[in-house]
Amino acid sequence: MSGGVHLVGGGWGGDARVWRAFVAEAGARASGTPRIAVVAVRDGDEQDHGAKLITAVTGAGAVEPVVLALREGERLAPDALPDDLHGVLVGGGLTPAYREAVLPAADRLRALVADGAPYAGFSAGSAIAASRALLGGWRAPDGRPVLDEDFAEDHEGLAVEEGLGLVPFAVDVHAAQWGTTTRLATAVEAGLVQGGVAIDEDTAVLVRDGRTEVVGAGNAWWVRPADGGVLLRREAGSA
Repeated sequence: MSGGVHLVGGGWGGDARVWRAFVAEAGARASGTPRIAVVAVRDGDEQDHGAKLITAVTGAGAVEPVVLALREGERLAPDALPDDLHGVLVGGGLTPAYREAVLPAADRLRALVADGAPYAGFSAGSAIAASRALLGGWRAPDGRPVLDEDFAEDHEGLAVEEGLGLVPFAVDVHAAQWGTTTRLATAVEAGLVQGGVAIDEDTAVLVRDGRTEVVGAGNAWWVRPADGGVLLRREAGSA
């Protein structure tokens, strides 16, 4: 049975519910404390970001972290992810930088998940989990703004590129906090992605065995194409 994919929309609100299923799934694979790779790709504060992620995750249970801290522009080598891992967590920051760093290890990540290891993304780590990853942007194809430029992730037009291929739908994050649901809806309407979900902070979408579940303090905003536009469905997180 393949491992679950746990997509956290960001946020440091201390809601352990978003990590509970990930830690439990990793722990079920371990004879003791689960060994978790924590991937942080940042511009100088990668160690600090890794430490914050570990603090957040351990609110849901004990883990043995293996921090893989990369500066923006560096690449994650596939052999940096050993066979004895019980799970992988990819953190947040500049989404295009995470894709550039982690994509070289995509085959290795898919193999680990296929072998039963759960994957967790946090913000950017969730966005790049998609087969077609929505990396950023703030203008629609017709040039009209659909999002505050401050949240454009260094792109003007909507940027969609190959992702890790762990989930078949696009993912955007910080939905209620940054207003990114409009970016996802525009990408779906334009045919850049076939559908997707925008996830609030302190909220997670769990994907296991072809089914999804939303947990945490916020909502998941599901978007799919429809005649003349898109359909939007709000799904509140459960306990």
